[in-house]
Amino acid sequence: MILDKKDLKIITQQTLDFYSQHSNSFHEKTRTHDVSQNITCLLESLEGTPPFILLDFGCGPGRDLKTFKSLGHTAIGIDGCGEFVKMARAYSGCEVWQQDFLKLDLPLNYFNGVFANASLFHVPKQELSRILKELNATLKPQGVVFSSNPRGNNEEGWNQNRYGVYHDLETWGAYMKESGFIEISHYYRPSNLSRDQQPWLASLWRSTRQQ
Repeated sequence: MILDKKDLKIITQQTLDFYSQHSNSFHEKTRTHDVSQNITCLLESLEGTPPFILLDFGCGPGRDLKTFKSLGHTAIGIDGCGEFVKMARAYSGCEVWQQDFLKLDLPLNYFNGVFANASLFHVPKQELSRILKELNATLKPQGVVFSSNPRGNNEEGWNQNRYGVYHDLETWGAYMKESGFIEISHYYRPSNLSRDQQPWLASLWRSTRQQ
C-alpha cells in the first residue's frame, strides 16, 4: 500500500480530529493510568548524571510530563493535537511543542531520552523509518528511545477514526535497527496477565550514533 501526500494529510487530520473531539474524556480516562514500569524502564537506562532532558513524544494531556518534572528532569512534550498541547502545558507546567508527527522539527543532539508511550503506532509504515531516524538525530549519542505500542500482526489502517499500525516484535525491531538503534530490552503489558491478555508491546532501544 502506497500512501500519497493527500492520503497522509487525511490520516493526520482525521486522527488529530478524533483526539481533539475526545480530549477531555481521554484526559479523564488516562490520567490515573499506571505507566510507572515504562517510566522506570526509560530512566534506568539513561547514561550520565541526572537530571536528564527528555522528550515525551505524543505527550497527550501531560500526565507523564508531570511525572518526569516531579522527578527533577527537564521534560518537553510534543503532540499534534492542539487541545492536548494546551492541556499538557497547563497540567504539567512543562514546555510543549505542537508538531505533526510526520513533519517534525527537532533540535539535533539534544535529548538524553525519548519517551513514546502509545504514540509511534500512529505513524504509517512507509514513513516510520524516516521518523525514527529523526528521533535518533535528536538524541545525544547513546541516547535511548522507549516505545510502547498496541501490538498485532503488522496490520495497518483505521480503528475508531484513528489510523494505526499494530506491529509484532520482529517487525518493530527491524524498523528500529534499520534506523540506528540496538535493543536493550522488551516486555509485554500489563505485566500481571497472560500473553493473550497483554495488548501492549514495550521496548527500549539505544542509539548507535556516534558524535
